[in-house]
Amino acid sequence: MTQPLDLYQRDREWHPPAYARDYKSSVSRSPSQPLLSLETTLSEAAGPVFGHNDIDPLDNDLIRNYAKTGDPIGERIILHGRVLDENRRPVPNTLVEIWQANAGGRYRHRKDTYLAAIDPNFGGCGRTLSDQDGYYRFRTIKPGAYPWRNWVNSWRPAHIHASVFGSSFAQRLITQLYFEGDPLIAKCPIVNTIPDPRAVNQLVAALDLNATVPLDSIAYKFDIILRGHRSTYFENRPEGN
Repeated sequence: MTQPLDLYQRDREWHPPAYARDYKSSVSRSPSQPLLSLETTLSEAAGPVFGHNDIDPLDNDLIRNYAKTGDPIGERIILHGRVLDENRRPVPNTLVEIWQANAGGRYRHRKDTYLAAIDPNFGGCGRTLSDQDGYYRFRTIKPGAYPWRNWVNSWRPAHIHASVFGSSFAQRLITQLYFEGDPLIAKCPIVNTIPDPRAVNQLVAALDLNATVPLDSIAYKFDIILRGHRSTYFENRPEGN
């Protein structure tokens, strides 16, 4: 006998509004008309299935995957966690990608003009597949804070961008995570658009001394919940999922 699916009412207070006065970019980016629901076409639903052959052994090691003359500068960390559904069941074989600034707070991007130096041994991006338990793991450098042109003295907390894919490129969810104990989290206009403190906490990677490698790397744990009324906030799905 087939078990009934567990369905959850969407909590519309969980995710932030599209327009937030103190987050200046949302003024021009928020929609002024009601959202339209578009049916997914066959070409969007079907697509490549990501397999282990598509992942290089160094893709999830940002300390080594771009290094040319030595290790990158900065605090060595491990970022790990699980990809889960609304019932905290593991979601295996999910492509997880991350990208980030270096320890000085600068991205390897031609449009990033922050004064911090570019690290020649740090590319700032990686990817991996979740295993059968939904588990993923990256080794990287803790990113630095950086200024941004929201107000005169606005600074982004240290953060890492993350995306998860379904079975095709059209099935992609994007978010960003912060680090436990960072005082800039509470000052960030982007974070402060999220109305529920519990939703903010779900974007904060927790210090995990159990997974820390002694004399090597501090670990942070960040689980990604894909669906349900308490799902992780995804930037490209602000209406919920």
